[in-house]
Amino acid sequence: MALFSVNSIAAVNNSDTRIAGCFLTGIPGLEHLHIWLSIPCCIMYIAALAGNGILICVILSQAILYEPMYIFLSLLASADVLLSTTTMPKALANLWLGYSHVSFDGCLTQMFFIHFLFVADSVVLAAMAFDRYVAICSPLRYVTILTSKVIGKIAAAVLSCRFIVMFPSIFLLKRLHYCRINTIAHTFCEHMGIAHLSCSDISINVWYGLAAALLSTGLDIILITVSYIHILQAVFHLPSQDARSKALSTCGSHVCVILLFYVPDLFSVFAYRFGGRSIPRYVHILLANLYVVIPPMLNPIIYGVRTKQILEGAKQMFSNLAKGSK
Repeated sequence: MALFSVNSIAAVNNSDTRIAGCFLTGIPGLEHLHIWLSIPCCIMYIAALAGNGILICVILSQAILYEPMYIFLSLLASADVLLSTTTMPKALANLWLGYSHVSFDGCLTQMFFIHFLFVADSVVLAAMAFDRYVAICSPLRYVTILTSKVIGKIAAAVLSCRFIVMFPSIFLLKRLHYCRINTIAHTFCEHMGIAHLSCSDISINVWYGLAAALLSTGLDIILITVSYIHILQAVFHLPSQDARSKALSTCGSHVCVILLFYVPDLFSVFAYRFGGRSIPRYVHILLANLYVVIPPMLNPIIYGVRTKQILEGAKQMFSNLAKGSK
């Protein structure tokens, strides 16, 4: 009984149901490069804000762009801005100024929005792939299939489901008993980083996180893959070599951006749970930061600048602004 009492007291003293706050270490093992690593991150973040901001303004200001493809593009740009803004300002403040502290509730809030905005981005990418599939493979039915009403209902239903899938992560983390160590080896708060602060069994968190990631993004990846397979089949049947080359170039750039979005995140999901110590921690963190800055920076270029209607809309918008300033 005495031994049991001592052990019980020790367990209570060394853990608590909550912690006051967390400290984000940045990129462990590369502390001497924090300043240098933060410079390209800052440049890419500013480019992402500027590019997506202009893209949103162009689409909203030009009535001719009120079509499903451009509506999806504006939603993607909005999600990109929110995703990068949820992570980058705090990460840069940490890397530059050493502002590493974040409250526990603030950490949970950041974690939820990062994961939810990621799956929102994923939903939009899947919707854009399906939109291109219908436009290329069933052009005569395009207007009747993708109406504004249908798009709104599908978006509301899918995002609601994703919200329901992601929301339990907050309660799964709140139920844990936490050790006195409150340092997260990362530039931002994410589910497994917080869970590893716990003295409790986190196996539920591990499997929930994996299931949520696969359920949320797995269906999107399947839809994107099937859509692009059908698109490529249609492209190869085009009679003109120039048309085939242009379509393949466009599809290739889209696929590259999609891979840059999914591969780092899925690598992080699996490596965090099954990689153990075989993969350096800084590799996880660098890859995790890739999908919150590089795709948001590239999307306005790949989907916007290379689209004739967007370029014409941008010229018209800036022309109107120039006339209004005179």
